[in-house]
Amino acid sequence: MLDHEWFCARADKEISALAAVVADAPDVAAEVPSCPGWTLTDPARHVGSVHRWATSIVETEAAARVPFPEVDCPWESADGWAQWIVSGATPLLAGLRAAGPLTAVWSWGPGRTSGWWARRMLHETVVHRADAELALGAADAYVDPVVAADGIDEFLFNLPSARRPYPHLASLPTGESLHLHATDTDGEWLVRFTDSGIAWERGHAKATAAVRGPVTSLLLFTYGRRAASDPRLSAFGDEAIPALWQEKTAQ
Repeated sequence: MLDHEWFCARADKEISALAAVVADAPDVAAEVPSCPGWTLTDPARHVGSVHRWATSIVETEAAARVPFPEVDCPWESADGWAQWIVSGATPLLAGLRAAGPLTAVWSWGPGRTSGWWARRMLHETVVHRADAELALGAADAYVDPVVAADGIDEFLFNLPSARRPYPHLASLPTGESLHLHATDTDGEWLVRFTDSGIAWERGHAKATAAVRGPVTSLLLFTYGRRAASDPRLSAFGDEAIPALWQEKTAQ
């Protein structure tokens, strides 16, 4: 069951996995191919900072946005970065568990509860753990299928509220649609491009274009990390639609 404790436990596991990847890095200056312009220190710094930001929001039950913390790892080694990531996890998970799922707090996406932050911290960490693995030359990143499918749900749920990439989706052609179909778990999504933005739903339907493949690859495609032309995926219909989606959602 995907409840508050499930999100906290999974976030804990993913934070440990990210820290392990960073700790094993022979060079923290390695480039991150899924995030052009980033080196391995960037996802580590970003995730560690976001964890600390979320902690302050949940612990203080903030009713409005609080400034993003200007924090950084005090060590330059791979082990140092890994320790810094782990040190931010303890107060984050303690705060989320103490708050439970229904404490009213500010969030940039719909929901405005501590439960929203538990789910967001899981998927924030998952995607950047995949970034780190790809930076170190892994042939692919693996995400548990249940986590990956929920990650697609969560991305689409929050997309209209995101400062980026949502404004960039305005150029997607109104009236067109994109179907995502997971081949290794129960998961299909239909995304429609409308005058007012996007509308989405779970399920099978005919679309202008479709992308089919393992749910981890679909998650990375949804986040703009993987092109529909990747050999792990199969694309059908108007190939310009998934190409535009990948371009607009890359972040």
